[in-house]
Amino acid sequence: MSLPAFDASILAMSISKEDVKYIAALARIDLPEDKLEGFAKGLGDIMQYVEQLQKLDVANVKPTSHAVPVGNVLRPDVIKQSLTNQEALTIAVEAKDGSFKVPLVIE
Repeated sequence: MSLPAFDASILAMSISKEDVKYIAALARIDLPEDKLEGFAKGLGDIMQYVEQLQKLDVANVKPTSHAVPVGNVLRPDVIKQSLTNQEALTIAVEAKDGSFKVPLVIE
């Protein structure tokens, strides 16, 4: 499977305050006017870094989904002694028919 070609022409563009406003609106973020210039510079710096990355020769690099090997970190299921129904209900504020009775939440 090959990735679509990257359009490097977008990297040559500088990020304006209007671009930042537009991106913020898409993300539903309310940015104060005095922060727009800083975000424009930060996004421009990111775009310049991406441009540097685009120049790297990665022809012989195998695609990976993880930088390090991933393994199952879950413990195995082990059956252990648990509370009986009656033991669990000893802490109940109110019980009815072998169940916890709680206030009605949805009518």
